[in-house]
Amino acid sequence: MTDKTTFARRKTRRVFLKSAAALGALATLPASIRLGHAADPIILGDLNSYSRFAAFTIPYRKGWQLALEEINAAGGVLGRPLAVETRDDGATPADAQRTANELVTRAGAEVLFGTLLSHVGLAVSDFAARRNVPYLAAEPLTDALIGDGGNAMTYRLRPGTFTQANMLAEAASKLPAKRWATIAPNYEYGQSAVAAFQQALKARRPDVEFVAEQWPGLGKIDAGASVTALQGAAPEAVFNVLFGGDLAKFVREARVRGFLETFSGVSMLTGEPEWLDPLGAEAPVGWIATGYPWHEYESPAHDAFRQAYEAAHDDYPRLGSVVGYVSLKAIAQAIEKAGSTDADAVAAAFNGLTVGGPFGDVTFQDDRQSTMGAFVGTIGLIDGKPRLTDWTFKDGSDYLNQSPPA
Repeated sequence: MTDKTTFARRKTRRVFLKSAAALGALATLPASIRLGHAADPIILGDLNSYSRFAAFTIPYRKGWQLALEEINAAGGVLGRPLAVETRDDGATPADAQRTANELVTRAGAEVLFGTLLSHVGLAVSDFAARRNVPYLAAEPLTDALIGDGGNAMTYRLRPGTFTQANMLAEAASKLPAKRWATIAPNYEYGQSAVAAFQQALKARRPDVEFVAEQWPGLGKIDAGASVTALQGAAPEAVFNVLFGGDLAKFVREARVRGFLETFSGVSMLTGEPEWLDPLGAEAPVGWIATGYPWHEYESPAHDAFRQAYEAAHDDYPRLGSVVGYVSLKAIAQAIEKAGSTDADAVAAAFNGLTVGGPFGDVTFQDDRQSTMGAFVGTIGLIDGKPRLTDWTFKDGSDYLNQSPPA
């Protein structure tokens, strides 16, 4: 067999696989959309930790599904419908890279989006740079994805560890506490969040000291041992970065051992309904936290989103719902702005792109992070249900342009 024959057969196979993927994706669209679009769909590849962190990722998926329906009902993008191939990323860097490769090479994805965990997001970002595929990191908070540490193919939507830490430090600096302790999962997200918070708090309160720290493995916390270690240092305040099952175990053990009532809590993510609702009446009332007061936040954009989401899914939105919704809207607008699905053009189109969302406009900066804001409030109980109360919305652009810790 000649080299020319081999090349021709390989090229034919690649074209066939991409066409088959497009037909498969088109078949998943509603009949009304299929009949209204003669063109092949633009395939996007979603990957996330659906099996391990369903509390956040399932609402996230419902969010982008709502956006997908709205975009296609309005005519799609560049005269073509959007279709999403979705996969579980295994919650590990190696699995995520394999999944990203499958989405691109077998499913024909032109743009990747999603992921939750920071180290997983970094792995997909590395893949995106090597394979020249645009990637919107929807949920990872690590600032290693942006600026000098990132790459031209990767943009990040959510306000990162440095931005949220600065928002929390602003509130924490008003507490009388001088002796602080920290507890965070021992991977990129937790490490970055603690470093950023310590820097931001000390800049505002030079008199504070950090007297203890705990670094449990993600999903592997020995809550009793962690509480005992922190309790022995007698902190006046604790900065918490735990979420999910680790958070629930820590709060429960801290209450049982009489520790919870002895310190002021400042916590990243705890006010998000994904992590707050499962705590029920055991929620740490009084903690300062970032979160999402879906139950009482009102604006024309949010009201319209909430009504559409509840009608589509018979459920209330979580923060992940907002993230998924805005992610797909942003990708659609970037492709429209680029005028094609050319990878370099789409990636470049994100720079300066402004997207409307439930929290207002979000703009992607030239350091490849967005100006998406966050809510800061206190954990309370309303009718026996945990909620973020006394909240204020913080515009991301007021915080993210400061310098992150070295």
